[in-house]
Amino acid sequence: MSDFTSARLRTSASRLAMAVAVLSAPVSALAQTAAGNEPAVVDEIVVTGFRASLNKALVEKRAEAAAIDTIVAEDIGKFPDANLAESMQRIPGVALSRGDGGEGRNISVRGLGAAFTRVRINQMEGAAQTGSSDIYGAGNSGRSFDFNVFPTEIFSALTVRKTSSADIEEGSLGATVDLSAPRPLDQRGDMVFTATGRGVWNELAKKVDPRVSALVSKKFADGKIGVLGSLSYQKRQLREVGYSAVDILSANTNGLFCSPLGFAPQNPATNAAKGTDAANCSTGNPRTSTTSAYQTVYNATRPDAATTPGSGAFFPRLPRYMDSVQEQERTGGSFTLQFQPDDKTDIALDLIYSKFDVHRDDNYIELVSFARSASNNGQPMTSLRDIQLSPKGSLVYGLFDGVDVRSEGLHSHFVSTFKQANLDFRHELNTRLTVSGLVGVNESTWQDKMRMQYFMDRVDANGVSIDYRDGGSTPKIGYGFDVSNPANFTYAPGLADGTVLGGFSLQGKPAGTVTYGFKSEINLAWTLNDALKVKAGGQFRRNQQKGYDTRYYTADTLVKPLPAGTSLASLTRQITGLDSLWGNGAPAAWAVIDWKKFYDTMQLGQSRSCTVECGSPNPTVREAVSVGYVMGEFNFEDVLGVGVRGDIGTRYVHTNQLSSGLVSVASATSPTGVTGKYGEVERTYNDWLPAANLVIEPTQDVLVRLAAAKVMSRPDLGNLTPTSGVNPVTRTGTVNNPFLDPIRANTVDAAVEWYFRPGSLISAAFFYKDIKTYIQRVNTLVPFNQLGLPNELLIGSNTAPTELFTVSTPFNTPGGPLKGVELNLQAPLTFLPGAFKNLGVLANYTRVTSQIDYILTSSGGVPTSTTTADLVGLSKNTASATLYYEDKKFSVRTTANYRGPFIRGIPASGGSDLQGNASTLYVDASASYSLNEAVKFIVEAQNLTDEQNRLYIDSQRKDTLFETRVGRNVTFGVNVRF
Repeated sequence: MSDFTSARLRTSASRLAMAVAVLSAPVSALAQTAAGNEPAVVDEIVVTGFRASLNKALVEKRAEAAAIDTIVAEDIGKFPDANLAESMQRIPGVALSRGDGGEGRNISVRGLGAAFTRVRINQMEGAAQTGSSDIYGAGNSGRSFDFNVFPTEIFSALTVRKTSSADIEEGSLGATVDLSAPRPLDQRGDMVFTATGRGVWNELAKKVDPRVSALVSKKFADGKIGVLGSLSYQKRQLREVGYSAVDILSANTNGLFCSPLGFAPQNPATNAAKGTDAANCSTGNPRTSTTSAYQTVYNATRPDAATTPGSGAFFPRLPRYMDSVQEQERTGGSFTLQFQPDDKTDIALDLIYSKFDVHRDDNYIELVSFARSASNNGQPMTSLRDIQLSPKGSLVYGLFDGVDVRSEGLHSHFVSTFKQANLDFRHELNTRLTVSGLVGVNESTWQDKMRMQYFMDRVDANGVSIDYRDGGSTPKIGYGFDVSNPANFTYAPGLADGTVLGGFSLQGKPAGTVTYGFKSEINLAWTLNDALKVKAGGQFRRNQQKGYDTRYYTADTLVKPLPAGTSLASLTRQITGLDSLWGNGAPAAWAVIDWKKFYDTMQLGQSRSCTVECGSPNPTVREAVSVGYVMGEFNFEDVLGVGVRGDIGTRYVHTNQLSSGLVSVASATSPTGVTGKYGEVERTYNDWLPAANLVIEPTQDVLVRLAAAKVMSRPDLGNLTPTSGVNPVTRTGTVNNPFLDPIRANTVDAAVEWYFRPGSLISAAFFYKDIKTYIQRVNTLVPFNQLGLPNELLIGSNTAPTELFTVSTPFNTPGGPLKGVELNLQAPLTFLPGAFKNLGVLANYTRVTSQIDYILTSSGGVPTSTTTADLVGLSKNTASATLYYEDKKFSVRTTANYRGPFIRGIPASGGSDLQGNASTLYVDASASYSLNEAVKFIVEAQNLTDEQNRLYIDSQRKDTLFETRVGRNVTFGVNVRF
């Protein structure tokens, strides 16, 4: 909120309080006042609860010159929802991205993804990164803000600012989100204590977990000094079950299948080392493909590869059932010391702390042959006995012999920690001049403390099937043997012909990122008269993200035989329950290695030899930002006789960027055969960012908003390090680009808001963003030996240096237009008779469209294929609806949130144009009963319809990549307040 508006509201505090009361008042009372009846003298009424939080937010929205939406705590320490990101779903234009366990993680605003949204915590830009499953992007090393790091209880309000002002920090194309902690001198009474205890039950985990919070606020020295502290703790166990394909590949990608007896050309070619000849696919693995099945795949081609056999037949890369269990601990706290010696001065020190600690165990039973080439004894050694393909080439049914089956596990432990301290002040030097300022530091750390992958294999299983014939989005998988019996698997060193018989990889020391933030600013506000105010200020910010890696040497993870007398049965456990929790052909049980028993038995903690940092050497990006701005605020209501107010100004931003890191090179003295060569890139760029907001009030109940601005969003920090790397198993690589320019855009907004009844709003908004530049990753096929990287990076992968790698590099490319409309309704139904007057509705709908030209592939820096599609992360349609009831004792509401399909990534694998996310509809509900003024009982439920999230590949075939079930969550609790 601008200082000018704040001053108006401070000088009219009683009017603001009355406004809130009026918004909550019955229509009959308003009618009596309008008729000229003398209003009754009433005591001060303190209104809390969901309806009051809506009314407060509406008052703030109406008073602002910029377009904002606010969510206010129902009461101190009580946010309306269990998750900050999930709360924002009710705001028009906001779409939620869910992560592991179905929990809200990121948001997109008006079609622009999480990387385009800046988040400020107590007026300081914050960073929050955490880990996740690989399908959801694994660790976040970018600018996206992971809201699930924080408990809701330490905040009192959040504001989504959709249009820019010159005095608001740059960096956002979508929105700026402000999270605010409560202040002690804003509380009612000299002493406040509130505490809430909850039990949270998950349908799949079938456990009740604790969630507790407490807040205490105390005023001293006649209300001039205030102290407030809050604490929150949650322990939670989640289970997620389902299906994953990892990727969908055309049959030719890994070299087709094993050809039938007598088929020409023979595939794979005769190779004595692998036992391949005219009768055998590999050693002890006879050719059993049928000519009809093999010919069906061989003849399937796609238009862009019409001469390539099998290019039009698509198979899941790693078809597998999955079981994921997470144990989370979320701890948070805040402390505020506030000092107001008089009504002209306000000084506050705010401290924020949050820690998100996750132990995660993923287990899969999977078919690995489809992910391998002949050098890994993969798909070309697999016989194809029967096949059905859809008209577009998707697999409908397949029956195979010679398939390698793997029981795989991944144990990970990651911790996200956020700390911030900031001191801010405001002082009125005289009736016309006010000075304010802030200085603060924060630190966000994401530690991947342990990551251990382990697996045991069954080689050349026969009678393996993948069956989609029931019409579902995920297949039934048949393994051809009892996967619950550990004796049917092997863990041993690999064979000379490349056969893998089990293995592990271990990151036993922390790796991750640390993001440091510093901000200092000074602002002056000079009131020229009742209609005009001039603001000017300066700001300096420093953001630095530093990666670190202390992982063990790869050479220490070579597969060794099990100790004498040790069997797999003694090192395994059973995954059970998927036949009932997921169904669709999932086995009732399968054997998996118990990672802790394996770790202890193989003495992995003792065999490590690296005591210094021996992974990638601290890639770092530092941004030093110097800012100056000037802005005028105006209110011509008294001059023109009609409400005309707003702001106009410009912001100058100078950015100094320093990127550093190491690129892998060969080394004869390094134990791994690889060392790093240091590189550093420094550059600067400047931006002038004008912005204007205009509010016209043609009548008392109608606002017309107009806004225009030039905005910019800096590249993801992880893309700016001068580093490169490869994954030899998937044959993919990345080369970063420290010379990326920011994404810049011109924006125009227009809105009409009709406050047609007390506490009510109907609004329509139009927004247009001319995105001048964009950043996308461009894929190029390059032989590994042309990347300038050492061959030692391929050790243990059975990948030849001549094999092609898909190398991804970020580039600046042309942008495109984005436009949309928002419709919003907020209406307490106070005109209804009897108890129905306690009902109310909230509803919003957003439609967004965009056009971006994407480069799918390139050669020598020249695009070879392109496509035009929506912006990544943009859902064309989003909607939310809430029905609530609230009286003095009882409150209940249910909310449905719909998000349309959106693109998760472009480009995708060969033959597929994109990776997408299917539409979702989540329904939540909550209820509370106030026993008295001090005690309230709470019941909450999330995902009432048991919605499942599905990721797919290709806009036409829409083959499922990932679909899981997280189940319903039910919470019971009690809140006390004194």
